[in-house]
This record gives sequence, structure tokens and C-alpha cells, in this order.
Amino acid sequence: MNDIRPFRIEIPQHDLDDLAYRLSHARLVNEIPPEKFAGTLDVGIPIPPGWEYGVPLSFVRPLVERWRDEFDWRAREQMLNDYPQYVTEIDGQSIHFVHVRSANPDATALMLTHGWPSSFVEFLGLVEGLTDQFHVVIPSYPGFAFSGATHDTGWGARRIAAAFTELMRRLGYERYGVHGNDGGAIVSPEMGRLAGERVLGVHVTQIFSFPKGDPGEFEGLTEQELAGLQFGQKFLEHSIHDFAQRAQPQTLAHALSDSPVGQLAWSAQLLASVAPDDLLTNVAIYWFTNTSASSARFYFENHHAPLPSERTTVPIGLASFGYDYRPPRKFAERDHANIVQWNEYEQGGHWAAYEVPDILLADIRDFFTKLV
Repeated sequence: MNDIRPFRIEIPQHDLDDLAYRLSHARLVNEIPPEKFAGTLDVGIPIPPGWEYGVPLSFVRPLVERWRDEFDWRAREQMLNDYPQYVTEIDGQSIHFVHVRSANPDATALMLTHGWPSSFVEFLGLVEGLTDQFHVVIPSYPGFAFSGATHDTGWGARRIAAAFTELMRRLGYERYGVHGNDGGAIVSPEMGRLAGERVLGVHVTQIFSFPKGDPGEFEGLTEQELAGLQFGQKFLEHSIHDFAQRAQPQTLAHALSDSPVGQLAWSAQLLASVAPDDLLTNVAIYWFTNTSASSARFYFENHHAPLPSERTTVPIGLASFGYDYRPPRKFAERDHANIVQWNEYEQGGHWAAYEVPDILLADIRDFFTKLV
């Protein structure tokens, strides 16, 4: 089935009423007062005081109140529906996506791929700045948001990459670029491996290349590169989402699917730097679509999938932002044979499309201008 159908977000009113009831009757957690331990615990990465044990009540409570009393989902829904959206079925799975064609007849097609606990919303703020040069496609991963829950196993990066290359074919794009952040920085290179004859280049905000235990692999690394590796290790040790979702995604999802406050706190461990209403928009989408379990399975599938057996050969561009993982370049070149752009920025962090959109836009445009 190759049909592509228009789609509008229309959350039933009874779902909003149910959410309002749950937020009004939420039972919040107890915690140790931050002054009892602030400054005495070292988790190895810079975090705000009070976050040593995880997302604190002092952060969650104001967001719960804002979600309950001020956040206007219907206004957000209308804003989202201002972007043309569609669904199609690929490999037995519904795929939701935004598709904005450029008025420029010479425009290049560009797919933007998000991560977790983000959604297609992550890139909507970039659309206006891209459509003079690009036809923009922003899909929701299978198992995420309005693509809906997955119904079989195996939806890791490679299968998603295959679905997205098929989506671009259905849209009539013979050659196109891909940008990815977070999980998208895993899926996008896979698209280059699968469809190198179609993928013009891959632009990412992370390259997930790690030590492999090879003798001498740390020789010649700078202090800055070693510090970057240590940051990545400590971040993974402190960030429970990675371990929990790659080990038992279903177990935690029972709580997340029943508690909007739980979903909020679980998402906030990574989205804390995002503006409150953008954070709540993403959390609300996960809540309304009940995709906490299916989105978490992405981690499980990738953890249990074999590692890529070959280096990418398509052109790769990296825009690495301040508070984020950055591998030594020699590690990245071990996995990617054709890195043609490598830019490091002190500003921003893991969610550059939210935090420093102008810098990210300029980097994407510069990368693909070199390739066209």
C-alpha cells in the first residue's frame, strides 16, 4: 500500500478532560531537601544543585501546575496543524510526517530525524529558515507520536532507516540530504549505508563513536578529547533512561502510560534545557498517543542489534554543540570514511534546534551547499 493521506492532529476532548483530572489529582513524590546534600555529591558531570538524585520536585511541580492551569493544548494543536502533515504505511507500520515543499524549483530535499524523548516538533522551528533551499520532510519514528505504537519487534535504527528511505522514494525524491539529532544521529548514517546512491550527505549533531578496547587507541588524544570521552561515560552512568530502556522498556512504561507526571519527569531528565511549553508539547504528545513503551523499545532494539559492519562512505558533517558528547575525531573516522565538515561550538547543547537554531541552520545550509 503506497497511498499517502493527509493528517490532522485532533485529540478528543475526553482525553484532555482525563489529563486535567489526573494532573489535578497527582500524587507527587517525596524527596530529601536539596540543602541536605547539595554540594556533597559528585556524579561526575556538571548538573544543577538538587539534581544529584534525578529530576527534583522543585523542577517538576511548577511544570505540573503550568500544564494543569496555563498550557493551552488546543492552541498548540492548531500551531502544529499549520504544518502540512501526512501518514502512509511502510513495512506494516503507519508513518506520520510533516512535508513542506519549497517554492524554489531547484530546492534539495532534506529529511530531519529526531530523537528521544523528542518528536517531530523538535524541527518545526527550522522549517521557515530551510524552505528557500530545501523541500523539508520531518517524520515521526515508528513507535513515536502520531506514527503510533509499533506492533512487532525489530524497529531499531536500520529498519527505521529503510522505512525512511522508502518514504523519500514515495515522495519522489531521487536524491536528498538527511540531518539527525540524538537518535536521528544513529538513524541518519544508516540511511547513508542503505541508500548511498540516493543520500547526498548526512549532517548530524552527534557522532556516537566510542572506545572499542583496541590497544593504543587513546594514544595521541588531547586533554580536551579525553575529557569529552569522560563526559560521555559519566553522562551515561548518571542518565538512567539509557540503561532502563535498553534493558526493560516495557516495565517502566506501565507507570509512564498511567501517569502524566511520571511521563513529564521521565522526559524532563533530558529536555530540561528546552523552553517549558516546548517541553510540555513533547510530553503531551507522548501522553496522548500512549507511545511511552513503543518509543522506549528503540533503545532495546538498537542495543540488541549487531553493530554496523562497514564504515559510512557518504559525506558526513558534524555540528557539535557545547554540552554534548563529542568523540575524538580519529574515533569518528574509524566509523565514517568521508567526514567533510567538523564544526565545534561552545554554545548550545544536545537540543540545538531549540537552543541555538540560527547556528544549527547555518551549519546545515553550509554543509549541503558544498554538496549540491
